Amino acid sequence: MGGGFSSRENTMNQLQKMLLGICVLGTLQAEAAAPMVKTSAPGFYRVMLGDFEITALSDGTVALPVNTLLTNISKGKIDKALAKSYLSSPLETSVNAYLINTGDKLVLVDTGAAGLFGPTLGHFMENLKAAGYQPEQIDEVYITHLHGDHMGGLMVGEQLAFPNAVLRVDQRDIDFWLSQANMDAAPEAMKGFFKGAVASIGPWVKAGKLKTFDGNTDLIPGVKSVSTYGHTPGHSIYMVESRGQKLALWGDLMHVAAVQFATPEVTIQFDTDSKSAAKQRQQAYAEAAKQGYLIGSAHLSFPGLGHLRKVDKGYSWLPVNYSPMYGK
Repeated sequence: MGGGFSSRENTMNQLQKMLLGICVLGTLQAEAAAPMVKTSAPGFYRVMLGDFEITALSDGTVALPVNTLLTNISKGKIDKALAKSYLSSPLETSVNAYLINTGDKLVLVDTGAAGLFGPTLGHFMENLKAAGYQPEQIDEVYITHLHGDHMGGLMVGEQLAFPNAVLRVDQRDIDFWLSQANMDAAPEAMKGFFKGAVASIGPWVKAGKLKTFDGNTDLIPGVKSVSTYGHTPGHSIYMVESRGQKLALWGDLMHVAAVQFATPEVTIQFDTDSKSAAKQRQQAYAEAAKQGYLIGSAHLSFPGLGHLRKVDKGYSWLPVNYSPMYGK
């Protein structure tokens, strides 16, 4: 009987230890739990281009109903192309800007939307500062075209966002978007584009800080504008070159990677002249694939940097390989 009692006592001790262990584990798990943070790292990414430092800057993302916005293609084909990339419409679409540090100049290409394109955008300025720069340091601002998501960030309230900078835009876009006659003649849905251009560009004109150019123009050593008229009357891309390395900053030459790389003829309702926009896109694709230079595009998934490769009748997009900088 004594042995049986001792056995039962040992069993009870083991059970108590197991229960105690479960309680301790539960307590540790409860203490280890934390609320979800649900924020990302600041939206900037850097690469070197010869002697130039290029910083991609995110303004955020916006959900676009691309299966109704894209043209010269059926809705079914759009949905199929998106699904192939595990995407759907509305498509979360990046809005990117780029900062070029030549060593002598700080040049900004596009500025994001600020408050002109909805509440999910407008993060450009915070990301510029997170990247180590202040808006007062910017020497020149180049705008690809005068749509709100590219030039809305030119203003902070009633003040110029970059008070020490010169603003460069193709004269054709200035003539078109700042025209009262064109605004009056535009469909109601388009009038907001004109109003946004007037609000963002007008103060720069008044301050004497707008310096337009006409077509292909050398702007500073290593940076030139290239006319790609179509998406807007004065749409321009910017070619950057240092020590034989080249980068093309495309603006809105294209919008939806999952569709328009495979089928470059696909256009979008935002185009002022869709036929010209498609022609410019096809020419730019062919040159980029043939020469192999780097591309930065406003609406490719951030940071929007990569290369093109010719594939069958279309192209494939090859994003840059991630390569962090640690202040070397």
